[in-house]
Amino acid sequence: MATLLLRLAGPLQSWGVDSKFETRRTQPFPTKSGVIGMLAAALGISREDDEALKGLNKLKFGVRVDKEGELLHDFHTAVGEKAYLTHRYYLSDAIFVAAVESDDETVKKLEYALKNPAFPLFLGRRSCPPTMPIVLGVRSKELVTALQEEPWQADETIYKKEDGKLRLITDGNAEDVMSVVRDVPVSFSKYHRKFTWRNVKEHKPVTVKSEKQNFEHDPFTELG
Repeated sequence: MATLLLRLAGPLQSWGVDSKFETRRTQPFPTKSGVIGMLAAALGISREDDEALKGLNKLKFGVRVDKEGELLHDFHTAVGEKAYLTHRYYLSDAIFVAAVESDDETVKKLEYALKNPAFPLFLGRRSCPPTMPIVLGVRSKELVTALQEEPWQADETIYKKEDGKLRLITDGNAEDVMSVVRDVPVSFSKYHRKFTWRNVKEHKPVTVKSEKQNFEHDPFTELG
C-alpha cells in the first residue's frame, strides 16, 4: 500500500459540491470529485467513460489544509433571452496537500500521469490552473500518517503567523463518520453529470514540521 501526495496551490481554486445554475459555490478544501477529475484528466479518461471512474472512486482520499486562503466572490452579467447575474466563488491564494492511497502499481501509474498529463490540469475549474509542483511524491505509508508527517507547504510568512495546527479531512468509515458530502463522481458527462455520497471524517488538528521550500514558478523554464 502506498500514498501519493499532491500539492494543490494556485492563484484561484474552486471545489464545488452543490453548485447550481447561476450560483457556483466552493468548499473550503478540495473535494474528492475534483481531485478524481484531475486524475482522470491526467490519465486521458474521457468524460463519457463512466466505467473508468469506478476504479478511481475506490482510491482512499484525504486532504490537509496548509493555508486556508481567502474566499473570493465574483459575479458578472450573462446575456441570453434576458440578462441575469451569475455568482462564482473561489479560494484565493490557498494551499492544500491532497492524498490518494492504493496499491503500489496504481499509485505509481497516477504519479506518472500527473507528471505527463494527457489533458490540462486545473483546480476544480478550468479557470483555475495550478502552480508547480503538483506531485510531492509517493510515500510508503498509509494515508493519514503520510499527511501528518509531510512538511508544511506554506511559505515562510505563514510559518511566522500560524502555529502549524492544520485541518485534516479524510474518507470516513460508517462507525466514525462526522458528515456526508455528495462528491463522488458517477459520471462527468456534460449531458448527465451524476454524483453520489461519501462519509467524511475530520481528524484532530495535526502539527507539522516547518521547512522553508522554494515553489517559485518560472514559466520561461518551460521554453527550454
